[in-house]
Amino acid sequence: MGEYSVLYESTASFASRTESWHSGLARTIRFVRSLGVARSSRIVRCAWVGADALAIRYHDEEWGVPVWDDRRLFEFLVLEGAQAGLSWMTILRKRDNYRAAFAGFDPQRVARYSRVRIEALLRDPGIVRNRLKVEAAVANARAFLEVQEEFGRFADYQWRFVDGRPVQNRWRRIQDVPPRSSASDAFSKDLRARGFRFVGSTIMYAHMQAVGMVNDHVVSCFRHEAVRPTRLRSRRPPSSPSEAHAFVDSSQFRGKRRRPP
Repeated sequence: MGEYSVLYESTASFASRTESWHSGLARTIRFVRSLGVARSSRIVRCAWVGADALAIRYHDEEWGVPVWDDRRLFEFLVLEGAQAGLSWMTILRKRDNYRAAFAGFDPQRVARYSRVRIEALLRDPGIVRNRLKVEAAVANARAFLEVQEEFGRFADYQWRFVDGRPVQNRWRRIQDVPPRSSASDAFSKDLRARGFRFVGSTIMYAHMQAVGMVNDHVVSCFRHEAVRPTRLRSRRPPSSPSEAHAFVDSSQFRGKRRRPP
């Protein structure tokens, strides 16, 4: 019986130590997850990204990349206006629904939306069914076309608020990033004078961040340097859509994951 007693005690002790180890590991995993640090495979991202796959993809492939394509700029005007009072992730998850509802973000088609079409959109569960926001998107499409008529491209109008070149900020913490700037104040004021709606300075600063007019990736984020168009320093802004695509080719941004030093 002595041998069996020793064996039993040894087995019980081993089981107890194993259970304790697993318990400690579980606590460690819960603690790490609770930190909310935006790291994945040693990649450092802006802290607002979190662990959501859609947010990570948007941050890594789009946010802060300079945009000179008018339809893309109109898309972000619609989405940023819809976001007012809501989280950006709410709108990002509805993005495909917005694309379908607003004719692929074609401002010419959206500008022709009738009252009947607007009422139909207000019954669409795939978008934010706020009358003021839906009507603003249609009104903004009409104002957008007027700006194109005046400047040739909406991009030419929009980018003049930063002298045609992205503002390169060097924030160390996400808390340091401001909610607005003097440029977004001027941009917002001019848009409102032209009849645009849902274009307050805070909304327009978020828009400027999204389309790369300002680089607000924190310096430790692997995208901070990646979204800086190197050719921008030595040449004028693009003067045509084809030049813009060559100037900021999306292939030079996607898939690049630089490890922090």
